[in-house]
Amino acid sequence: MDALKIGGATVNQTPLDWKGNFERIIQGIQEARQQGIELLCFPELSLTGYGAEDLFLSPWFTEKSKQQLIQLLPHCQGITLAVGLPLRLANKVYNTMAIIENGEIKGVIAKQFMAIDGVHYEFRWFTPWLAFQQTTVEINGKEVPFGDLTFELKGIHYGFEICEDAWRGEVRPGYRLCDRKVDLIFNPSASHFAMNKTLERKNLVNQSSSLFNCYYCYVNLLGNEAGRMIFDGEILFAKEGKLLGRNQLLSFESVQVLAFVLENKVQSSAPFQSKEWEFAQATSLALYDYLRKSKSKGFVLSLSGGADSSTIAVLVAEMVRRGISELGIVAWIAKLGLPLTYQAEQPEKDLVRQLLTTAYQGTTNSSPSTFNSAKELAASIGAEFLNWSIEEEVQSYTQKIELALGRTLTWEQDDLGLQNIQARSRSPIIWLLANLKNALLLSTSNRSEGDVGYATMDGDTSGSISPIAGVDKDFIIHWLQWAEKNLERPGLKAVNALTPTAELRPLDRSQTDETDLMPYSLLVEIERLAIRDRLSPLEVFQELKKKKEFNPSQLKENIKKFFRLWSRNQWKRERLAPSFHLDDFNVDPKTWCRFPILSGGFEEELTRLDLE
Repeated sequence: MDALKIGGATVNQTPLDWKGNFERIIQGIQEARQQGIELLCFPELSLTGYGAEDLFLSPWFTEKSKQQLIQLLPHCQGITLAVGLPLRLANKVYNTMAIIENGEIKGVIAKQFMAIDGVHYEFRWFTPWLAFQQTTVEINGKEVPFGDLTFELKGIHYGFEICEDAWRGEVRPGYRLCDRKVDLIFNPSASHFAMNKTLERKNLVNQSSSLFNCYYCYVNLLGNEAGRMIFDGEILFAKEGKLLGRNQLLSFESVQVLAFVLENKVQSSAPFQSKEWEFAQATSLALYDYLRKSKSKGFVLSLSGGADSSTIAVLVAEMVRRGISELGIVAWIAKLGLPLTYQAEQPEKDLVRQLLTTAYQGTTNSSPSTFNSAKELAASIGAEFLNWSIEEEVQSYTQKIELALGRTLTWEQDDLGLQNIQARSRSPIIWLLANLKNALLLSTSNRSEGDVGYATMDGDTSGSISPIAGVDKDFIIHWLQWAEKNLERPGLKAVNALTPTAELRPLDRSQTDETDLMPYSLLVEIERLAIRDRLSPLEVFQELKKKKEFNPSQLKENIKKFFRLWSRNQWKRERLAPSFHLDDFNVDPKTWCRFPILSGGFEEELTRLDLE
């Protein structure tokens, strides 16, 4: 077996950005050549992007993909590479990797198992290929081998498991590749980011290299490609159950190439980060990609001084800090494509000020504490801070309804309506500000609020993108404490001193989120069992009553509250702004959890719970 230098290339692609996607592939090839790489693997669907969705069903789209592949051939002299694209054969679309050697297509591998859980719906677009089956496909006037193939370069026999293929246990292609005595398996992937998921991948790659007695190379897509899913751009090399190489995840670079010589020693391995760091890195990269790919001019945020909006403000500041640290300030601005300026003394704050406009929109129910925490945080990160009262608007709406109904609205009789009109009154003016600035309005809903509908539609749910809707409130509260210290954000001190509250009732009524709902620590435990693990109300109770800190009768009431609120608020979840997938599950019906808008609301199941 001759020495062979292989490489993985991750790219930050965008559906329908044909020119940009092609250029990033070319950049990856050029960087590989500079590193002396002879065999280079790009991720799954790297020519088109993974997030093209129903475009994969359009014949013109798959034909365009094939033409992109053909145009790539002249750029592949003196190197062998694998690149991902959708290909149509006999009116069926396959998720494939094309192998190009010295400008010639040697063959096309087709994915055998479709990802159909969680955020993935691949059966909607692609047909799975059958093990051992081979045929040919016409590309550029030539018949090219197609199907379950392996290849050889410089005495190295190599094959492929495409993403989901590797996660199918005893039926995965790796076993058959092992029987065919491959020396190297590539796993080109489009695997969505989730906090701590990298540890699962590490185990998969290590175990696969040991199980199949071969080198194993994993290559993932990068960035917020199409709006919701984030790809972390992970590249892993392993042999004999040991990780030999790993890149740094969630890079702001559009292309990353990691080289590896087939020898059993560690060459380059980035450290694994904590869940808190991963959240900061993933969300700041996703915001950056969303901003530049939407061609917007910045962000607008209704900054209440509470946990949710403060988290988002810090994440935008981290987008600036991490971006200029990794790319350099000139390259970061150029890539963003906006006419930004800065002074040498405080460039980070200058850039945040131009990209993030915040507004505190108070009523008579707003406290000085939240105003001060919002103002201090905005100043600490450099964001523009505006503030005004919406009391006049609230009173105008209220008086019109009172006149129409012929009665005065009271907190005793009209609590929910009086709360909601405040949140909704904030929406038109903050949207106006966002429109005037050609900016993205950031929604402040979190996942816990989405669970139980603790949010006002067309109020605090208003926005173009909802950055934290994929994480629970308990994690957000914890993360803010962590961020104050570890991200050196002293402006969070006042925020962290507050008790979470919507501040929609009069101050003398002492409103808090957990009084309205339940402790967030309990809510997230019920949520994980009910939504992630899909247990019934009775099964949730049986699991949680094992924990002595919960009073059984109160636990039952909170479980009933959760399931009833969950059932009646699906219509809200259907209307939430697009959100990033950040955890091992979410409640967005577009990407993870579908539930009927109208249902019987678990009434029989809750009756059984009462009998327990």
